[in-house]
Amino acid sequence: MLMKSCTPSSVLLVCLGNICRSPTAEEVFRQQAAIAGLSIKVDSAGTGDWHIGHKPDERAQRHAKAHGYKINKLIARQVNNDDFRNFDLILAMDAQNLADLQAIKDSLTDTTAKLALFSEEDPTYGGDDVPDPYQGDGEDFENVIERIESSAQAWIESWKAC
Repeated sequence: MLMKSCTPSSVLLVCLGNICRSPTAEEVFRQQAAIAGLSIKVDSAGTGDWHIGHKPDERAQRHAKAHGYKINKLIARQVNNDDFRNFDLILAMDAQNLADLQAIKDSLTDTTAKLALFSEEDPTYGGDDVPDPYQGDGEDFENVIERIESSAQAWIESWKAC
C-alpha cells in the first residue's frame, strides 16, 4: 500500500513515565501499521523523567506479551525538543500529557509535529484518556491494551480512508 499524503511518516506515543502505556502503544502501533502495509517510524517517550533508561514495567511487559507484543527491549526516555521537529504526529495518552506537550510545543519556534489525543479517532473511546494502570492491577493493564489496540486501529483506518 502506498502511503497517502495524510499518513504521517513518523508517530511518537507519549504517556507520563514511558513504562506502561506508551511503550505498549509503540509496539501495538508498529505491528498494526506493518499489517496495514504502512511504513511509519514509531517511537514512545514520557513527559516525566522518573524512569529514563528503565525497561517497561514488568506487569506491562507480561500483559503485552500475552497479547503477542514484545516490549521488553524498549527503554524509557523523556520527550525532548527535537521530537517536535522529528515526528509528524505526537499522540498523548491523556489530556494532561497533551497539555504538557502543548506547553512544550508553544515554547518552541520551529516545530512541525501535530499533537493529538491518542483516542481522538477512535469511535469507541474517542476523547477518553487511556487510564494509567501503574497503580492498578492486571485488569487495568488488560483494559489499557484493549483501548490501545482500538485507538491504534482507528488511526490506521483514518489514514486508509483519506
